[in-house]
Amino acid sequence: MNYRIVVDSCCDLPDEYRKNEHFVFVPLTLEVDGENIVDDENFNQIEFIEKMKKSDSCPKSACPSPDAYVKAYESDEMTDVYVVTLSSKLSGSYNSAELGRNIYIEEDGKNNVYVCDSKSASAGEGVIALKILELCESGKSFEEVVDEISRFRDGMCTYFILESLDNLRKNGRLSNVKAFIAQALHIKPIMGADDGDIVQLDQVRGMNKALKRLVEIVNSDVKDSKNKVLSIAHCNCPDRAAVLKEAFLKSCEYKDIIVVNTRGVSTLYANDGGVVISV
Repeated sequence: MNYRIVVDSCCDLPDEYRKNEHFVFVPLTLEVDGENIVDDENFNQIEFIEKMKKSDSCPKSACPSPDAYVKAYESDEMTDVYVVTLSSKLSGSYNSAELGRNIYIEEDGKNNVYVCDSKSASAGEGVIALKILELCESGKSFEEVVDEISRFRDGMCTYFILESLDNLRKNGRLSNVKAFIAQALHIKPIMGADDGDIVQLDQVRGMNKALKRLVEIVNSDVKDSKNKVLSIAHCNCPDRAAVLKEAFLKSCEYKDIIVVNTRGVSTLYANDGGVVISV
């Protein structure tokens, strides 16, 4: 059976997978000062960061339409379709993908379609997508992949540290975070995902200490690390990502550690200098 992995454009993957024939990317749309920017292969991260820095307004994102997902589900051959979206608590992308699935079925679509709410974003979506790829390549049936991915998603962890939480806060993505720390004190909150919501795990003074503490938290939380892939998504800070990768390599054994630069949606919310880790 052929298979297709459909992901929204918040899914951060290395370029080699963006060129993989099994992957289909459905773009969200970004908005800065009234300008709409499609988060596709033409997205320019540096230009977008500069637009955000110069803007006095809050940048926003809009999820794909259900019809965009329907088109991604269609194929000339019988195909198993696996969809990975942003957390349903952070975006309407999951609901659009589900509605698209219902429309596809009503129009007599023949392909199996499973929509996975990642309960994460960025690197988290990427880790799930790579697990689906692994399972499909191993010859698992559609039902087996769905069952294993559901359990895999529920056992996955996502963490992040940002230079600024402003874009998340202004877009209403921090409803469960009670305390906001004065940036003048150089306090860096260490954030994580809890069933798709954003929560604060800890806070330390200074980025270097925050990165060190982040590594400690991840290694403490993750079980059976030698059989898991750890993904580091960074927003225009490769040196920071390299420091994290080296720290993980020295402190714990992982099946693999991948590093990827963020695309549009993740760049909007992580902002310049932010890092997201999923495993």
